[in-house]
Amino acid sequence: MATLRDIQRRIRSVQSTQKITKAMKLVAAAKLRRAQERITAARPYAVKMSELLAGLVGRTEGDAHPLLARRTTGRKRLVVITADKGLCGAFNSNILRASLAFLREHGDVDLTLVVVGRKARDFYRRRQWPIKSEMLGFFDRLAYSHAQEIARELMQAYLAEEVDEVHLMYNEFRSVAVQRVTRAQLLPIEAEAAEPGQGVPAGDYIFEPSPDAILASLLPRHVTTQVFRALMESVAGEYGARMTAMESATKNAKEMIDVLTIQYNKARQERITKELLDIVGGAEALRQTVEG
Repeated sequence: MATLRDIQRRIRSVQSTQKITKAMKLVAAAKLRRAQERITAARPYAVKMSELLAGLVGRTEGDAHPLLARRTTGRKRLVVITADKGLCGAFNSNILRASLAFLREHGDVDLTLVVVGRKARDFYRRRQWPIKSEMLGFFDRLAYSHAQEIARELMQAYLAEEVDEVHLMYNEFRSVAVQRVTRAQLLPIEAEAAEPGQGVPAGDYIFEPSPDAILASLLPRHVTTQVFRALMESVAGEYGARMTAMESATKNAKEMIDVLTIQYNKARQERITKELLDIVGGAEALRQTVEG
């Protein structure tokens, strides 16, 4: 049975942990507010650009730009975006599990990885799939230039015909408690799906100054924008998941402290009762000795 000193030591240990989890929750909440504002402002632009490019691809020839070229050799590259740190619930494990399922599903083709975040790097470093590149330690200072660096590498690989498809996999921020694993095909850009019974979407675009000039400017920007959106979604989702996890950990610590306090009080009461019984027994023995 644990002694009073052992129980006191455990209570102090849990109280120290509770202070840490409460502080981490407050830090995550402050960072989440800024990250949520950024993704809320950027998401409409990224969605509208994706819709515009999808409609534009449906009205242009496949050879209008090299980034629209479709090849059939089957080589794929998957960009896996996780966090650099843990203590955020199932945020990292969900994305790693989904990416692993994707890789196994397409195991018959040439697959390479671009890992963003230490958790993805550490996970796939011990597995069979080759890591083409990695990017770590920038989420706390995320900028558009980070997305440009990743997008530039992906576009260069696609233009050099090293890969035929590029996919993004990340956690989309839905709310503080909900992050949805999302996979999106980045390259080649998919055409807009027609409504049932409508065939090819009606209408056309007038290019000024020319289709080549417009596509040469718009397509790289679109790729970079989608990468930047995925990074911002992941950052906001990470802070939301960490805030939720630390709130749950703080609550569990409080419940454990309550249980240990009850256990301490019971042990203390038993100790006092035992000491009183010893005193009463000693007094009775002394009385009998004197009377004898």
